[in-house]
Amino acid sequence: MKTCKDISELLSDSMDRPLTWRERWAVRLHLLMCRHCSRFQNHLHFLHKAAGRYYLNKR
Repeated sequence: MKTCKDISELLSDSMDRPLTWRERWAVRLHLLMCRHCSRFQNHLHFLHKAAGRYYLNKR
C-alpha cells in the first residue's frame, strides 16, 4: 500500500505525464480510502485550471 506522500507525488506527476496503469490503480485505491488525498487531488485540479485560465488571459 502506498503512503499519502507517494500518492501526492503521483498526483503531481499526473499533471506532467500519463501514469502507468499500476500507478493509476494505486492512486484510485488510495483515494477511495483517504479523504485528505482526495482533497489534495481536487486542489491540484483547481490550481491547474486556474493557471491555464490565467495563461490564456495573458496572451
